[in-house]
Formats: sequence, structure tokens, C-alpha cells
Amino acid sequence: MLDAERLEILTESAKYDVSCSSSGSKRVNRDGGIGNASVGGICHSFTPDGRCISLLKLLLSNDCIYDCEYCPNRASADVRRATVTPEEVCELTINFYKRNYIEGLFLSSAVFGNPNKTMELLVRTVELLRKEYNFNGYIHLKGIPYADEALCMRAAKLVDRMSYNIELPSEKSLKLLAPQKTKESLLAPMKTLRDAAIYDRENRVKRAERAIPAGQTTQMIIGASPESDGAILKLTQALYRQMGLKRVYYSSYIPVVKSTKLPDKAAGLLREHRLYQADWLLRFYGFDVEELCGEGENLSAEYDPKCAWALKNLHLFPIEINRAPLDMLLRVPGIGARSAYRIMEARKFARLDFENLKKMRIILKRAKHFITCNGKFYGADGESTIRASLMLCEKNGGENEQLSLFSTTDEGMRALTGEL
Repeated sequence: MLDAERLEILTESAKYDVSCSSSGSKRVNRDGGIGNASVGGICHSFTPDGRCISLLKLLLSNDCIYDCEYCPNRASADVRRATVTPEEVCELTINFYKRNYIEGLFLSSAVFGNPNKTMELLVRTVELLRKEYNFNGYIHLKGIPYADEALCMRAAKLVDRMSYNIELPSEKSLKLLAPQKTKESLLAPMKTLRDAAIYDRENRVKRAERAIPAGQTTQMIIGASPESDGAILKLTQALYRQMGLKRVYYSSYIPVVKSTKLPDKAAGLLREHRLYQADWLLRFYGFDVEELCGEGENLSAEYDPKCAWALKNLHLFPIEINRAPLDMLLRVPGIGARSAYRIMEARKFARLDFENLKKMRIILKRAKHFITCNGKFYGADGESTIRASLMLCEKNGGENEQLSLFSTTDEGMRALTGEL
């Protein structure tokens, strides 16, 4: 039976891995409130149809043989240690699921004993859940670098998603802060999973029998090492294009452990936020990393990445909303991907004006500086005025109204998806 003390240790130790969608919040809780975002144990993820689901999030063990400088569970850290068995994880998962506390499991582990031993226990856990407990819920498994490829493939056939966390954006930083890991030890299993997914798709394997049907993800720690945003995004773009990753997650460095090799200050959430915005542009808006940020540069703190790009390319604007191609509509600040496709469809039947765009819920506070409708322009005159207006939008978050949790408007969806 899994006791409360070990459960507390292993859920708390798991909260620093954000590659399953949420974790690491440090908000102060208000007296009399409901819930707690900073206590480990439950994280949230989103299904393809937009539903938010709760996942039990814990480590199989936090007793690690590695000594990565940034890790709270590193071998030299003075922390409480705990390990659980696959059977205990299964019992906890099933009991929580039956009580409707969770809809799935995110399972990870420190490397204890050796990589193969750790991965074998992780695989045994998911095999028990699927085959003996008949658990059909969502499972996200964190893979162990250096473990045998056969173990990786056994897991891939049973879980919905896997992740191998890159952690640091360069080989040089890995050697300095995580010398027991290498770039190849992290990329090799990613390639294995990619090839397995491609094989299943090309050979029309039944969806229920495919490897990692929900794909794979990874995580990078931002600010623990000196790489620029440009270098981070270049790696991100390569991972999406070459490895077919579903998501790259970014975790702002927080100095939870003391080390002479690490910065004294946290990286800050704004930098993490800008990277997520740029990541969205790379995936859904047709941008290349070179357009957003040079390899030695950081993203603008003043403007979101799409606004920053538009301000650097004012010679391309304004564009006529009734004639502009899709790729240019997607580059207008304030016009999201969904709105761009709506414009393309609507203008087949009538010429659009600013009133039509308002009804489509385009964020005209931003967009008006970069578009014309039937030749009419209502934006600011001159670059300095445009910059000031966009800066005001940025400070106000673009919208002044609080969004309903159950909103189905475009604004509500932007809050959930991060569209720009």
C-alpha cells in the first residue's frame, strides 16, 4: 500500500516536469479559496477536442544516480527519497480514477540502479495497467535515456504519449550541467519513436494498436544556460520538422538548488511566454525561426513576436483585406489562424469592411494598423505612433474584458490556444 509520505515526496518531485502541459505554479493561495495550483500530484492536459483533463502526476522514484546541476532530485541533493512499486502505482491510479479524481496518468522517474532497470519498471507499470487492470485511460510516460530500444518500443505500444526531455538547448550546456547525458542519448529514442509512428501510419496499422497515438513531446529549461532565444527556437524548429514532435515545452529556470554553475536569479515567466508565442507562429502561421529571431538574439520583451516581426517589416503593410493571400493574412497582428480562414471564405461572397471584421471578432486594436478594407485605412500614422498603440495593447493584454471559462467566442479560444 502506498503511504501518504511517499506519495507526497514523489508527487512533489514530479512537478518540475512540464512536458505534460501544466506544473510549477507559484501563485499565493487566497484564504477560503478552492484548490491549490502549486501542490504536486495533479496536472492538466488537453485532448484534441479541447477538453481539459486531470492526470495523476508522480515519479516511480526520486532516488537518482545522476547529478544534473539543475535537478532538485540530483544524487548530491539533500532531499527525502522514496520509491514505489509498479503495483502500488497501478492501485493508486485505478482508485483515483474510480473516484473521478483523474482521467489519466503521467508517470516519470529518476534513474535509480541503471537506465534499463528503471525503464523496465516503468514498462511493467503500464503493462499491468493495460493488461491486468484493463485501464483504457490516457497514459503519458517519460522515457529514460540510455535504456534499451526494445524497452522503449514496448512502452510505445501501450501508452498514448511519451517524452524524452532535452532539458538544455546545447551539447555544451549538457556537458557542463548534466555531464552524464549526451545529445545523442536524448535524440536517439526520439528517432526510434518517430520511425515507429511513421511505420504504423504508412502500413495502416489500426489506431488502437499504433505506437504513441498522441505523439511525443519534450521539455527545455530556459535560463539555466546562456543560449539565446534564437538558438532555442532553431532547435525547436528542427525538432518539429525532423522528429515530428507534437509539442516542445519551455520551463523557466528557478534556482531551487544552489550551484556555482547556475544563475542566481530566475529566468522570469515573460521570456517563457514569448517562446511559447513564437513556438505557435512556427507551428501554425508559416514563420521560420530566422524571421522571428536571429540565433544570437532574444525575443522582444515589449511586443509579442508577431507584432515585433510586423514592426520590422512595415514596408509590407498595409495589406488589402479583400485581396491579400492567406500567408499574409496570417502575419497580421490581431488576426488568428481561424479568423484568417474565415476571411478567405467570407470574401468569396462579398467585399469585407471594418464592420464585417468586428463581427468576426478580429482584434482591430492591433490589426487596423496593418490592413485596409476597400482601400480605407484607420490605423495610426507613422511608425512611432503604431509602436505606442501596440505597446498600449500589450499592457492591456489586447482585451480588457475578463473571459468566461465557458466562452465559445474567438477571444475565449485565443486565451486557451495562444493565437496572436
